Amino acid sequence: MTVVAFDFDGTLSDSEMTVLLGDRCGVADEMAAITERSMNDEIDYAESLRQRAALLEGLSAAEADAAFDEVVLREGAADLIADLDAAGVTTAILTGGFERGVAAALEREGVSVDHIVSNRLPRTEDGSELTGEVEGPLIEGTKDDALEDLADDVGVDLSETVAVGDGANDLPMLRVAGLSIGFDPKPAVEPHCEVVVTSMAEARDVLVDRGVLEDD
Repeated sequence: MTVVAFDFDGTLSDSEMTVLLGDRCGVADEMAAITERSMNDEIDYAESLRQRAALLEGLSAAEADAAFDEVVLREGAADLIADLDAAGVTTAILTGGFERGVAAALEREGVSVDHIVSNRLPRTEDGSELTGEVEGPLIEGTKDDALEDLADDVGVDLSETVAVGDGANDLPMLRVAGLSIGFDPKPAVEPHCEVVVTSMAEARDVLVDRGVLEDD
């Protein structure tokens, strides 16, 4: 049995959740600048995430949910997830992004993965707006630990895992996975990827070549 772990923002989805949220309160440009610095490994990921969450303080829950509803899977992602599921491959999403956006995008396409490890944007006690804070296992925690825990749970060696990602916060899992696939990776990330792809169709071809999936 193989485990395939995907990043979400920039990989399974070409949406950037914090930017969509930032659009709702007029801070999208600031969000995008912080995100770009983080993905290029110019700023600590945890700090960048806290800075972005702080910009969202006071955003109404209704506006936040509307932003999450805009999150979509990129072309071919749903088909690839479905193919992996049909082949009995354990699938996971390991993302510093937010569970509500991931869930909305998967539900819209009618697909699911076996495991989601993600963060959350807490709401005020009455649930009416975002607090400006962020919670979850992938703020300070890293994706290599998450992938190792997942492999242990499933009962496979790390050498049997596949990691697919694009940004600096994906580097830990890309470095420890048996196969590291960079999805249009940032310049600081590409040297650490065994294979680079720019579409889900190319990613599928790689997984066929490596015996994870069978050819049609």
